[in-house]
Amino acid sequence: MIELLLVDDEAYVTLSLEKTIPWDELGVSKVYRAESAAEALAIMEAGDIDILVTDIRMPGMDGLQLIEQAKKLWPDLRCILMTGYSDFQYAKKALQLQASDYILKPVDDKEFVRSLMNTIEELKVEWEQAEQYHQLVYNMKSEYGLLRRNLLHDLLLGRQLSDTTIGAKLVQYEIPLRLDAPSVILLIQYSNPYDESNRSSMELMEYAVGNIGEEVFAEHMNVWYGKAPHNCLIFVAQPNEERQRQLEFSPDYKGQRRAMLEQAVDVFRRQISHFLRSEISLIISDWFSFPSGMANAYRTGMSVYLSSAIHESGIAVYLESHQAEPETRVNLMEALYKPPTLIHLLESKQWDTALLKIDEVFGNLEQVKFSREHLYEVFLSITNAFMYTAHKQGQFIYEIDHAGFDMLLDHTVIHSLDKLRNWSTDMLERLRTELSSTEEYAKSSLVKQVQELVSASLGHDTSVKTIADKVFLHPVYLSKIYKAQTGESISDYITRMRMERAHYLLKQTNKKIYEITSELGYQNPQYFSKIFRKHYGMTPQEFRDQ
Repeated sequence: MIELLLVDDEAYVTLSLEKTIPWDELGVSKVYRAESAAEALAIMEAGDIDILVTDIRMPGMDGLQLIEQAKKLWPDLRCILMTGYSDFQYAKKALQLQASDYILKPVDDKEFVRSLMNTIEELKVEWEQAEQYHQLVYNMKSEYGLLRRNLLHDLLLGRQLSDTTIGAKLVQYEIPLRLDAPSVILLIQYSNPYDESNRSSMELMEYAVGNIGEEVFAEHMNVWYGKAPHNCLIFVAQPNEERQRQLEFSPDYKGQRRAMLEQAVDVFRRQISHFLRSEISLIISDWFSFPSGMANAYRTGMSVYLSSAIHESGIAVYLESHQAEPETRVNLMEALYKPPTLIHLLESKQWDTALLKIDEVFGNLEQVKFSREHLYEVFLSITNAFMYTAHKQGQFIYEIDHAGFDMLLDHTVIHSLDKLRNWSTDMLERLRTELSSTEEYAKSSLVKQVQELVSASLGHDTSVKTIADKVFLHPVYLSKIYKAQTGESISDYITRMRMERAHYLLKQTNKKIYEITSELGYQNPQYFSKIFRKHYGMTPQEFRDQ
């Protein structure tokens, strides 16, 4: 509700207005009166005044000076001037001070009410626009968690994105990491003191672990926290710019960097133990350049994570010190990583070539001495490719194979080379069958999903880009599919839905046109009127009046 202040050194003027104007009908909840500028400023200081109605000619500080002073303190205040002097200079000064209106005394009640109604309507429009903006910001922030997670999964699974795209997403999603900066991945396992069947308690625990980690590492490092594709918790961390400069000037760069990381990890583990009564284990990857080395660091870390029992012992393992067999490893895994990659082959639906790639990998393994860790790495690389391909088509890989997919729950797939090979080729065939048979269905489902999203968000900043972000596709690719399926572009569909909604609101409700404009997500009534005229051949007002 609106609060209003009447100011005039002639008390009968404000008293008369207070008694005769139907304030409740205008939406004014409280009316204050003052007989001087000093008294008015005191009332405004103590209250929450929305509209100031003041006489110009008053002893001491006059009405113009009062408005000037009040607008400095409360810039959003609306002001109406009253005076018995129809002097252009007063009107000119009032305009300079952005007064809402200028009324001559003696005040005519009808003229006063008309002026007040205009001012109140301006206020309401401004409030509604502000509320809409804040709601839009809130909705956008609410979606950031999902958008961050999807980007994290894309990078961990090896999706190739340009530096420009990644840089833009880092800024947009408020992820405090820098391109090409030295980074490290921390894979985290914790003992859960809560009921593991309770999803909310699990999420609470993950949130608490993430919060503590972000606070601990914040002194020297920027971090990005989330849930990894294979269901463990993960931090991507890199020294902040100031700390990185200090490290680069150090004569023992690597030693100082390792000491900084060890200290943060130690504090992190102690904080989790103290506040959450839980023990955590960590695998800390080798250092890599973000984001180019991220997928490889994740794959290597997960291989060690799955192939050892360290997550049961509550310790931290640094892969920087983890001795592997580098030459054997490179030669053994060359077929897995050389172009064209498995992800590329699956993405382009080269199913037979993908099968040959898998056969080559296992053929190499059969000819050399391999370890359980090698099997884990092969499993992770292949599942990464399967997951990425399925997700891109709107499918979830666990829906295709319920039994053998989740290695965090079931390790039987990698008990032998033959089991892993059979599982990989079987999954490839399932994936081929599932995606081939559901491609048209997926496109139809995508169209339905787009239409549902548009219907649910007509009052927001709805665009092809915002819709594409929600269905995790590139806007151009989404537009191409949608138009091929419906014969109509997404932009035209959004406009058509808004116009149909406007048609209904104009005919079936008493809402003002500016209210309908705001409800449909348009910021400018003139622009809304222009679009409506283009669609229906007349303005919204002409349409309502016919």
